[in-house]
Amino acid sequence: MIRIGVIGAGHLGKIHIRCLKSIPEFAIVGFYDNDAGNCREVEAEFGINCFEDIDLLINASDAIDIVTPTLSHFEYASGALKRFKHVFIEKPIVATPQEAQKLMDIAAEANVKVQVGHVERFNPAFTAAIPHISKPMFIEAHRLAGFKNRGNDIPVILDLMIHDIDIVLHTVKANIRKLSASGVAVINSSPDIANARLEFDNGCVANLTASRISMKNMRKIRFFQRDAYITVDFLNKETKIVKIKDINDSDHDPLLPVFTPFGSHTEKQVYFETPVIEPINAIETELKSFATSILKDTYPAVSILDGYNALKVAYQILEKVENSLSFLE
Repeated sequence: MIRIGVIGAGHLGKIHIRCLKSIPEFAIVGFYDNDAGNCREVEAEFGINCFEDIDLLINASDAIDIVTPTLSHFEYASGALKRFKHVFIEKPIVATPQEAQKLMDIAAEANVKVQVGHVERFNPAFTAAIPHISKPMFIEAHRLAGFKNRGNDIPVILDLMIHDIDIVLHTVKANIRKLSASGVAVINSSPDIANARLEFDNGCVANLTASRISMKNMRKIRFFQRDAYITVDFLNKETKIVKIKDINDSDHDPLLPVFTPFGSHTEKQVYFETPVIEPINAIETELKSFATSILKDTYPAVSILDGYNALKVAYQILEKVENSLSFLE
């Protein structure tokens, strides 16, 4: 049994607490939140203790789950790691790549597990697509959301686009050769909508768009590769796969279209697949994987290095966007 303490009991923190209570590997020691009124509400709703002293919560725990605004991540995570506690930390890992590098150094010295909350890795639509993704050469992602009062303390690139940055880095596994980006600050002082183009050494190109001022919600990513097209709808939990195969007598389907590619003498056929998506809670699944990494001493599914790499690319995009905005002033 892992004794875990939660730092931050806001909207997402409550979701984490609810998930942790359903995972038998965890026993919630309590939580810390700097809003006294919210503390009383959470204590009453979940029947767990609110610690007024964060150090007492850390000392009483084997692991810490950090679900606070990004600007406080480094302070809380470093404090827990220096006491040799395992840490789960929501994305983005910390506020800057420099903080992430320092945190990696502290974590290496502590020799404990650190997992970053890039929850889309555990989205059942994406996990269903993984077996079909092989050397994608073009990726297109759209992550659009309506305006909310939450999450506006950081640019849309760090709030929303970073999910797709992590997915792209996880699937492409190559160095970025060239990066370009642009964006607009419409409501906030930081960019509310942004587009980035990542070109990789292996020839893959990824085009990412993120907005928090859209009229509709959308979280889709499309992978194009040799003889296949895969689309993942993170929001509606749907995956669709289109594959091109050589025709042979064993699997020829007379109802599907047949064509001969230009310059080829081989007939091919289009196949459609729609994997069955298991209805799972992605946050609960990622927290379970955190428990497994602790109990079985395995590498976290989304490591501190993954969090650092996603944040580093996000800042490169942010720098390009800010340069484009300053040019327009």
